[in-house]
Amino acid sequence: MSHIEYQQQLEAKVEQLTQLLSPFSAPPLTVWPSPPAHYRMRAEFRIWHSGDDLFHAMFDSQTRKPYRVDQFAPAALLINQLMTALIDAIRDNASLRRKLFQVDYLVSTRGEAVISLLYHRQLDEQWQADAEQLRQTLSAIAPLSLIGRARKQKLILGEDALEEQFTVKGRCYRYRQTENAFSQPNAATCQAMLDWATDVTAGSEGDLLELYCGNGNFTLPLAANYRRVLATELARVSVTSAEWALAASGVTNVQVMRLPAEEVAAALLDGQQQLGKTDLSGWDCRTLLVDPPRAGLDEASRALAGRFERILYISCSPESLARDLASWQHSHRIEAAALFDQFPFTDHIESGVYLVRR
Repeated sequence: MSHIEYQQQLEAKVEQLTQLLSPFSAPPLTVWPSPPAHYRMRAEFRIWHSGDDLFHAMFDSQTRKPYRVDQFAPAALLINQLMTALIDAIRDNASLRRKLFQVDYLVSTRGEAVISLLYHRQLDEQWQADAEQLRQTLSAIAPLSLIGRARKQKLILGEDALEEQFTVKGRCYRYRQTENAFSQPNAATCQAMLDWATDVTAGSEGDLLELYCGNGNFTLPLAANYRRVLATELARVSVTSAEWALAASGVTNVQVMRLPAEEVAAALLDGQQQLGKTDLSGWDCRTLLVDPPRAGLDEASRALAGRFERILYISCSPESLARDLASWQHSHRIEAAALFDQFPFTDHIESGVYLVRR
């Protein structure tokens, strides 16, 4: 699509989000556009077999029929390079192509890659030998790890994660992004989100409580704005990644706990002073950061948020965001709001709002 078409669609998203926030007297949106192409650092494709040939495929959203994908404009240039090289390398290799049904790509802005091959069969020694040769071939393009997945089987040639880096306020933060685990797919937009969140919370007092911290994406740079950060996350692999990132980046004022947001909210609403193994009596959490899934916050988390002086809400669904904001419209006002175009040429809207107590 053309630059003009991208701008038109972005303006439509701005209008939609502006209307959803209008009942809450939100200030004008800060809009962060995306590169219109080659912005995705992750991509997943089905592998379609057609006689002696095979190719990457996606499914039409209307007809559900597969269509061939030799190049994918939203994906990073490195992914596009690897797509071609991978198919060329495995087309005539019986071990690597047999019952291969999906390929997942994960790359970093540093030029590293992890490729996962998913099979409807168990992987044997021949597969492992051929896969190692494939890895060496593709490593001529970029430093690369290769993973084979089958039912109850995961073979790792190299690493199952790569390192990503973002620089915020002149400081470089190192992240661990793991295969088959969530990470922000649009690196340019992620950088914008980190810059915006750090700017709007500058000068904060007290401590920060973060729910849904993931791999520490927001945790690391925001820690510079607070005395301490208590970050919670349920997914074990994300907690491990967050702890790795904190150590690698030299961030020492954060404690990560593996707990579901609902349990944390219920405990704090009940006035408990012990959260897991953490004594809360010395904490002064005045700001709450939430980055929930598409469904938004549960009832307990909404009630808990209303007790904080400041709320930083990162949303991947403007509809659930508007529903949650209605819970605080009499107690808090929106001081800043932003739209982050995480997925150009789609209806998806990523946004952020920063609320302060009236």
